[in-house]
Amino acid sequence: KKTLGFSTRRLLWDVLSFIGLALLTVGGFFLADKIWDKGLIGLVVGFGIGIIILVIISRYISYTYKAGQIAMMTKGITEDKLPDDVIGTGKKIVKERFATVTAYFAITGAIKGIFRQIGNGITALGQAVGGDAGGAVGGTVSSAIETVIAYLCDCCLGWVFYKKDEKATKATLDGAVIFFKHGKTLLKNLGRVFGMSIVSFIVIAGAIFGLSFLIMNCFPDTFAALSHEIVEAFTRAGSQAPELLSNTATLTLICAAIIGIFFWCVIHSAFVRPFILVGVLRNFIKSGQNEKITSAEYAELDKKSSKFKKLHQEQ
Repeated sequence: KKTLGFSTRRLLWDVLSFIGLALLTVGGFFLADKIWDKGLIGLVVGFGIGIIILVIISRYISYTYKAGQIAMMTKGITEDKLPDDVIGTGKKIVKERFATVTAYFAITGAIKGIFRQIGNGITALGQAVGGDAGGAVGGTVSSAIETVIAYLCDCCLGWVFYKKDEKATKATLDGAVIFFKHGKTLLKNLGRVFGMSIVSFIVIAGAIFGLSFLIMNCFPDTFAALSHEIVEAFTRAGSQAPELLSNTATLTLICAAIIGIFFWCVIHSAFVRPFILVGVLRNFIKSGQNEKITSAEYAELDKKSSKFKKLHQEQ
């Protein structure tokens, strides 16, 4: 509850970002449609500009809130208390641990690279053993691992904040070793991770989808014009537009679904995911607090990931 301030700030930022993206996209469509009668091109250009701006700005704003929240969760777990100024202290800790944004993304990128490489190895192994069917099973497992990876990255980041007297890279490598050493304990969180994620998707995305669809039905002419632009674009390319995009009703459904999924991502990321993360992070840190990592355990992970091995050798 005490770290919810980070979540509300992230949510506000994401909503403002979405509004800005929507304004640029819709503005591009209407401007190009009125001046050059090429609304679809204007829509794509406006959307592209919006995405570029958001990615650049988000890189320097959102990370502070996310990393600050993880830092404060870690502090609460390890010290059993939090300061009065949770937001200010969180920002201060992030700045002390990562002097630049680049350093933060270098560490999180390394964590993702290590675990993703291992996930890809599982997919390849499944395909080697069972052909296409084995590859499909391996791919499904790898997709599930991608979800777990996101939590592992946050756990490793929490470990970096916990081990404040060690270099960030060294703490990152230790965090990866701890996960694989205590994998069975930490995998008990999977039911909670996937169960709560599915429930939040059904409830949040479903509600936003329904509301968006009702609002969009109030502007049938806009979607009729957009559908017409799409059909013309396919015709110019010498092909036929899919029924889903050429039909105004289905196009409205698709747009409402996209908005529902987008807002689910935002709300889930800001509130539901941190709630799940607290339990996962607690288990992760508690399992490794009294551990002394050996060179043999490092060597074992060196075999699993070349990215891990490279970081290890650079220490």
